[in-house]
Amino acid sequence: MPKYLIQGRYTAEGLKGLAKDKASGRKAAVQAGLKSVNGKVESLYFALGSDDVVLIVEAPDNVAVAAVSLSAGATGLVNIRTTPLLTVEEIDKALALPLKFRGAGQ
Repeated sequence: MPKYLIQGRYTAEGLKGLAKDKASGRKAAVQAGLKSVNGKVESLYFALGSDDVVLIVEAPDNVAVAAVSLSAGATGLVNIRTTPLLTVEEIDKALALPLKFRGAGQ
């Protein structure tokens, strides 16, 4: 199943909600959201710095993970960035494709 990196930054209201729900409550909510699209949380960490929360998740496809990310973002409580992750094998396959491309000015 494809994996995705999700990074989030809480708004001020979102941080108030985190304080109320606790980190374990937010994790349970994220797990439930992913389960509803047949996905799962591989890991979830809270962080210091530009992101407040960082997750690695599995989802059936881009549409499923987009549904979760859009739903979370639509609350206005967290700003989300979602990045599809590629395996080493997928990159090797990409590198093996016969591609004709000319860089600018070459």
